[in-house]
Amino acid sequence: MAARYDHIVVGAGHNGLVCAAYLAKAGKRVLILEASDRLGGASVTRDFAAGFSVSACAHLLGQFQSDIVRDLGLARHGLRFVSGPMPTAALSPDGRPVLLSAPGRSAADADAYPAFTARMHRLARSLLPILGMAPPRLGTDAWSDRRGLLRMAWSVRRLGRTDMRELLRIIGMNAYDLMEEHFESALLKGALGFDAVLGTNFGPRSPGTVLTLLYRMAAEAGAGGPRAVQPEGGMGAVADALAKAARAAGAEIRREAPVERILVKDDRAIGVVLASGEEVAAGSVVSSADPHTTFMRLLGPEHLDTGFVRRIKHFRHKGLAAKLHLALDGLPAFSGLDPSTLGGRLLIAPSLDYVEHAYNHAKYGEYSKAPALEITLPTVNDPSLAPAGKHVLSAVVQYAPYDLAGGWEAGRERFTDIVIDTIEHHAPGLRSLIQARELLTPVDIEREFRIAGGHWHHGDLAFDQFFMVRPVPGAAQYRAPVAGLYLCGAGAHPGGGVMGLAGRNAAAKMLEAA
Repeated sequence: MAARYDHIVVGAGHNGLVCAAYLAKAGKRVLILEASDRLGGASVTRDFAAGFSVSACAHLLGQFQSDIVRDLGLARHGLRFVSGPMPTAALSPDGRPVLLSAPGRSAADADAYPAFTARMHRLARSLLPILGMAPPRLGTDAWSDRRGLLRMAWSVRRLGRTDMRELLRIIGMNAYDLMEEHFESALLKGALGFDAVLGTNFGPRSPGTVLTLLYRMAAEAGAGGPRAVQPEGGMGAVADALAKAARAAGAEIRREAPVERILVKDDRAIGVVLASGEEVAAGSVVSSADPHTTFMRLLGPEHLDTGFVRRIKHFRHKGLAAKLHLALDGLPAFSGLDPSTLGGRLLIAPSLDYVEHAYNHAKYGEYSKAPALEITLPTVNDPSLAPAGKHVLSAVVQYAPYDLAGGWEAGRERFTDIVIDTIEHHAPGLRSLIQARELLTPVDIEREFRIAGGHWHHGDLAFDQFFMVRPVPGAAQYRAPVAGLYLCGAGAHPGGGVMGLAGRNAAAKMLEAA
């Protein structure tokens, strides 16, 4: 086949769109192939009940890098925000919630919190350059790899002796111990610890959860600071702006064009075959699909050595978080919470022990009997998402294992009731407002968004699946073991979260190789 394109991008998730836009800006002929009729992957806005729309999977934007917004001119392409930085409130069983911006339950905590957050943000900012670079290879004489290692070392060394020592001390710790060191209030510790495990397969006592917290904070620093914001029109607006930027740069996008397999000739990826049977040739292929889908289904293990296939099979990629959507007849009232804060994040994680006990069930294939939640009411900031006077509630629910004992068909309704009861304890009368409800389990996320295992990070964020070993050795610098095949999705460094760095980093690596 004659190559009609320089690069084919498989999947129009946000990372695929970012990668395509940067490649097209560099003058490359780029084709994006998306299986769905919607662009954005897990960052989409869709109806879940008549007249009610929701950001179906990812629901807040707090980590998308500001330099990508600037480089691609996303504001010119329609990206708008309906909220400023959203406040975070920790809901309390006694009806006395705490705002994280002013944790006043104890005088000691009020004094400790500013110093703690300032230091954590300094430590996190030292990791930001690492997130924005292709991981260097170990044990090579290549100057590019040595330069990468030196850059890593300098970003940490410039912290100074005291902060550098603290970073090295805590980065392998668990969030439970770190919070116990600094605070008295169970409510404050629970909320901060919950942010360390949100979207992960960990509890706050799990080793390495300080790393996941610093990782989250580093990405937020690259987005302009510690904040969460809500795009006008939901998360689908981010994908729409990225698609317009990619098209403006010259990329072509085809919807409802699922890729059946990646074509390989002479040990090199040379194009793709669509489900329709159409073959499309290209100089290289870059996949924004998860690693398991990319290597085991689209490429096929016959093109990979046995050791690499074993590593991919052992890559932990099964999700543990669900998503609840409620269509409401009115705005719920949360006990002790001022209505002016309902446009922010509301957390149900009243203590570190509460979150740990919620996690304990998942170890045995059970859903949490008292789940931890991140709740938003997106219609407070953007009334266009529901009919006049009505509202949408959107919540990330932990923990909901992919491999539920007894299966999700049997467990779905009971778990949905447990989650709603948990919220209603803090918002009396919530049930009377519900007009429709939807629970997306990891199995549903797998089916709807084509993410193997239903993990929105495409795989656990952990020391053994991070940076130079993400997703696995042999594919950790965006290059696959097969020449001409690259990765640009959340399964590649730096991982999940709507930040766009995996797409931008992969494009840079591909342009460097051209």
